Amino acid sequence: MIVVSFLVILAAGIASVLVGWLWYHPRFCGSLWMRLENFTPEMVERGKKRMPLNAIVALLASMLVAWVMSYVGILLGVYDWLGAVELGFWCWLGFAAPPMLGMVLWEQKPVRLYLIVALNWLVSFIVIAMVLLVGSQLVSSSSYGVTPDSGYTASE
Repeated sequence: MIVVSFLVILAAGIASVLVGWLWYHPRFCGSLWMRLENFTPEMVERGKKRMPLNAIVALLASMLVAWVMSYVGILLGVYDWLGAVELGFWCWLGFAAPPMLGMVLWEQKPVRLYLIVALNWLVSFIVIAMVLLVGSQLVSSSSYGVTPDSGYTASE
C-alpha cells in the first residue's frame, strides 16, 4: 500500500482553509454571501465567538477531503499539474457540486449563493490537488509518487 504523508495532507487542508478565508473575505465574496444568507449583525457577532472552533473543524474537514483525494489521485495515476487540476475538477463535479444544488432546489436559496459556495469548493478542490501533487514531490513517502512508467496498479 502507498503511504499518504500527513504533512502533505495537513498542508492541503491549510491551503483549503486559506482559500475559504480569502473567498469569504468581505472584499471578495463575503459581503454578498452574508447578504444572500440574510445574516444579521447579531449572527455575525455570534459567529466570531465560535471562529476558532469553526476554523479547526473546517481544517479537519478539508484534511479529510485531501486524504480521500490523495487516494483517488493515486488510483488514477496523477503525476503532473494538469492531472491535478483535472482531479480537482472531476472530484468537485462529481462529489461537491451536485449535493450543493439542494440549497437552490429545496431550500429556495438564490442561484448566486450556490455559485459563490460551489465555486469556492471548485477552487479549493483544485488547490488541494495541486498541494498534494507538489507536496508528494517534496516528501519521500508521497501521496502521488506515481509516474506513467512506474508500473503502479491499483492492486498494489
